[in-house]
Amino acid sequence: MTPDEIDRLPYRPCVGVALTDGQGRLFAGERRDTPGAWQMPQGGIDPGETPLQAALRELGEETGIAGDRVELVCEAPDWIAYDLPPELVGRVWGGRWRGQRQKWVLLRFRGRDEEIDIATEHPEFTAWRWLSPEEMLAAIVPFKRRVYARVLDVFAPFLRGADAGRG
Repeated sequence: MTPDEIDRLPYRPCVGVALTDGQGRLFAGERRDTPGAWQMPQGGIDPGETPLQAALRELGEETGIAGDRVELVCEAPDWIAYDLPPELVGRVWGGRWRGQRQKWVLLRFRGRDEEIDIATEHPEFTAWRWLSPEEMLAAIVPFKRRVYARVLDVFAPFLRGADAGRG
């Protein structure tokens, strides 16, 4: 695709889930399609869904965590957009989107690690772990780093302290 064609494409409406364990750490999954790339759960917002509904659905689809095992801490006030690298635009999402426009939510996990099951019906991750915000920034693919830095900055007050996530 040419740069002009890419510029005319819309952003995909998406939700991102920052899942905290209450100790300031965040859930990260290693992408099945990109070994070595770690990210927080995310996915498209279906027509008629609110960002929170999409977040709970995506969390269940990607981690097996049920909605009653988490609590909403806060939602980022703004949508954050990012562009895919030009070489990925025609290959990802059938070439329909230039990138994603994301609404991020911070959820606190109220369960036990044993309840996390990434072997879902359509698995997206091959492994998972809890990461500090700094480790998360280092693990994310470079083209999403600016988004993650912004998200983690917004959620920072809720990730500090011994019982973080109680906002």
